[in-house]
Amino acid sequence: QVQLVESGGGLVQAGGSMRLSCTASGIGNPAMAWYRQAPGKQREFVARISVTGVTSVQNDLRGRFTVARDYDKNTVYLQIRNLQQEDTAVYYCNTDPPSTNSWGQGTQVTVSS
Repeated sequence: QVQLVESGGGLVQAGGSMRLSCTASGIGNPAMAWYRQAPGKQREFVARISVTGVTSVQNDLRGRFTVARDYDKNTVYLQIRNLQQEDTAVYYCNTDPPSTNSWGQGTQVTVSS
């Protein structure tokens, strides 16, 4: 059974940094992606990392968002720098493309002014 557990969110001031983690079980090390859903908005793609570690980030977020993975820990990370209030959202990880049945609880990131 696939299980994805996100962690690392919290409250941070604008301009701060945060690293989110996603630990996967029952799934090996497939291509993975981060998504986010802000209040009142649809879930959107943030960044992806391939099986071999090739990464890509949503155009508007490049320069502040970095994705990485640790194959031994079956964990994918999302590093966010210079957080802005519009980054406030629930952040989710999933496979890439996403599996309908694999969405976890996500981790809440709240950026204060």
